[in-house]
Amino acid sequence: MAMLLKLGYSVTVEADAGAASSFADAAYVEAGASIGDAAQSWAADIVLGVNAPSRHQLDMLRGGATFIGVLSPNLDPDLVEELASRPITALALDAVPRISRAQSLDVVSSMANIAGYRAVVEAAHAFGRFFTGQVTAAGKVPPAKVLVAGAGVAGLAAIGAAGSMGAIVRATDPRPEVADQVRSLGGEYLAIESPEVEVSATGYAKEMGDDYKRREAELYAAQAADVDIIITTALVPGRPAPRLISAEMVASMKSGSVIVDMAAQNGGNVEGVVPDQSIVTANGVTIIGYTDLAGRLPGQASQLYGTNLVNLLKLMTPAKDGQLVLDLDDAVQRSITVVRDGELMWPAPPVQVSAVRPATGAAAEPVTPHAKRRRSSTRRFTTVGIGTAVFLPLAALSPPALLGHLTVFVLAIVIGYYVIGHVHHALHTPLMSVTNAISGIVAVAAMVQIGHGSAGITALAATAILLASINIFGGFAVTHRMLAMFSRS
Repeated sequence: MAMLLKLGYSVTVEADAGAASSFADAAYVEAGASIGDAAQSWAADIVLGVNAPSRHQLDMLRGGATFIGVLSPNLDPDLVEELASRPITALALDAVPRISRAQSLDVVSSMANIAGYRAVVEAAHAFGRFFTGQVTAAGKVPPAKVLVAGAGVAGLAAIGAAGSMGAIVRATDPRPEVADQVRSLGGEYLAIESPEVEVSATGYAKEMGDDYKRREAELYAAQAADVDIIITTALVPGRPAPRLISAEMVASMKSGSVIVDMAAQNGGNVEGVVPDQSIVTANGVTIIGYTDLAGRLPGQASQLYGTNLVNLLKLMTPAKDGQLVLDLDDAVQRSITVVRDGELMWPAPPVQVSAVRPATGAAAEPVTPHAKRRRSSTRRFTTVGIGTAVFLPLAALSPPALLGHLTVFVLAIVIGYYVIGHVHHALHTPLMSVTNAISGIVAVAAMVQIGHGSAGITALAATAILLASINIFGGFAVTHRMLAMFSRS
């Protein structure tokens, strides 16, 4: 509310609009807003809503007004036609493209994050057993096994929530780039080998072909008989939800198992799901088809959705003078514009958000794994040969005392290469922040040598102490900052 006032707007809130989210009208008044009835609220220049407006609500909009909300224009062509028949501007906040600078406006991701977490809560409630494994005097309790179909924002939130509760979590997704994200949350990524699998060019999953669907069905059939909980999140923008779990798969699940179909509103990923209801099959499997999962955490949903709206108004109010400016040259604003002053603007031109760097110049020659191994082996043998050619003359000319130290030095280089050199780059910082403590040995050795022998030895020892100290204190500083990222405030 305070941010909207800073942008130059005066704000009217419909009476009891925040009651379900535990935000009283008095709180809005205290923040600087006024309270009005429905007619007053819908007569504003800019109306910020949540769900698509009804015909009655559209009748209350005045000419030239702007409505911003979740419109689902791809799935509701009748609403788009109704909006285009009126002299208004309509912006679909759920049509924000998946590009970096639009993340703060992405209401789909905000709500999916909440819904994914809530799906696990609903599953745990219906499951009625521990998620984590336990060994007690009364016996051993195995951990629950959870399968998440679709590793988008909702799926990743579900993976994180189920994993934090101690369950064994597995996940599938047609986008191979999400595998590392699944593993980073403690889940196991179940890959489906198919020629159709490729990095997404839009950030969303695409409709797959028959070959992929056949292999996918085989995987789900095997997993359904093994897991306790299935959470499906698969959606293709603008299309009905793909069918992933058949009635036969449901029938193969153990009694007491739970399925949460997060795509129930768009037709469902599970055969037999009933939107907005929880049903129990003949073999005792609970199928949850709630379409208001984000709304079941109303306080959090309101907070995040409100932030998305404020960020959009910041973008569209460049002068901070309370005047909304719709810039159709901006890819984000153009993507969400359904109607402008009664002119139909939907569908918007696609925005390329490829995760793959576009090719430039001539096409690169494909490199086979065999060729990569051959190049790696050649490089390794060349390096070893050069090192040997340098080491042997040096060893022949060195005194016996130095030769022993030189041998230890070379062995240390080899061991260090295999301990650190083959570690994934993502782990270099935490690994080095700990292993740099080895620099303490260098510092102690240099302290022993300083002040003994020639000035050259003293200078070399002083340099070693300086560099080792930088490594030691830098390592502890980095470790402290990394640990602070995981601490709860």
